[in-house]
Amino acid sequence: MSNEDRPQERVWEGRVAFITGAVTGIGLGVAQAFADAGMKLALSYRNEEDKANAAEWFAHKGYEQPLFLKLDVTDRERFAEVADAVVEHFGEVHVLVNNAGVSVFGPTDEASYDDYDWIMGVNFGGVVNGLVSFMPKIKASKGRRHIVNVASMAAFLPGPQAGIYTASKFAVRGLTESLRYNLAPHGIGCSICCPALTRTNAWTSALKRPESYGESGFPEVPKEQLEQFGTAFEEGMDPYEVGTKILNGMTEQKGLILTHPEHGPDFEEMHEKLMAALPQEEAPPGRLKIEQLRRDAMKRAEEGLFIDLDQLT
Repeated sequence: MSNEDRPQERVWEGRVAFITGAVTGIGLGVAQAFADAGMKLALSYRNEEDKANAAEWFAHKGYEQPLFLKLDVTDRERFAEVADAVVEHFGEVHVLVNNAGVSVFGPTDEASYDDYDWIMGVNFGGVVNGLVSFMPKIKASKGRRHIVNVASMAAFLPGPQAGIYTASKFAVRGLTESLRYNLAPHGIGCSICCPALTRTNAWTSALKRPESYGESGFPEVPKEQLEQFGTAFEEGMDPYEVGTKILNGMTEQKGLILTHPEHGPDFEEMHEKLMAALPQEEAPPGRLKIEQLRRDAMKRAEEGLFIDLDQLT
C-alpha cells in the first residue's frame, strides 16, 4: 500500500522528525501529535526538568523514547553535531520542524543592538541554522519529506510592543514561502505555520535572557506584570491541537498552515488596505510581462520544476 492509499493519520508512520524547542509548548504539542501518528522523534531541549517531563509523557503512552539532544539553536557548530547525531541514530531524517523561539516585547524605538541580536538570532537565525544543518540530510533521504518553520500570527499582524519579534516572524515567513519553490523539485514539502494565542509559557522568555545579550534598551518589566501578561496565555489553544493541525497541514501539502480561526476580520481589513493602496493607473506592457513571467514561474516551481533566472525575463 502506498503512502497515498493509507489512512491520512498514518501517512507519516515510521518517518523520522527532528523538532527544535520540543519539550514544552508548541514544540511538545507537535512531538506528541507526531508520536501519535507513528513517527520516530529527535527532540531538542535546553532545560533538564522539561526534558524529564516530556520523557515521562512518552513513557506513560508506551511509546519509544525520543532521541533527546541538548541544543541552543544559535550555536551553529552544535546544530551540525545534532544533525549528524540524528542521522547516525536513525539512518535518515525526513521532517524538520524549526519551532524554537523567544517571545520578548518592548518599544522598538528604544531597542538596543543586543535586543535585535538576541531576538533575531533565535527566531530567524535558529531557523537558518536548522535549514543549513539539516537540508543536505533531508535531501539525501528517501520517501515523503517535509520542512515546517513555525512563525506566529505576528508574521502578518504587527504590534506596538513587538517590533523585533514581528520582524523575525516576517523574515521566517518570507524565507519559507520562497523556500517552498526551491524544495518542490526535490519532492520535499515546505510549510510556514503561524499560530496565534496558545497555552504555553512563552511569556517567560524575558526571564531567560542570556548574559551575553544583557544590554537591553527595553524598560525593565516587573515580574508581577509579566505574570499578569502570562494569564492571557491560559485562554490559548492547547499545544497538542496546534500540533495536530501542523501534522494535517503537512499531509495536505499546505504551504501556509493557520491554526486559529479568529483572525478573519484582521485579514479582511488587511486585504482592503492593500487593494486601496494600489495606484489606480495603467501599468506599462513591459512591466506587466515581467510580472506575468514571475507568476508563471511560481506555478511551475510548485509543480516541481527548477526555475532559472533566465526564465524571469
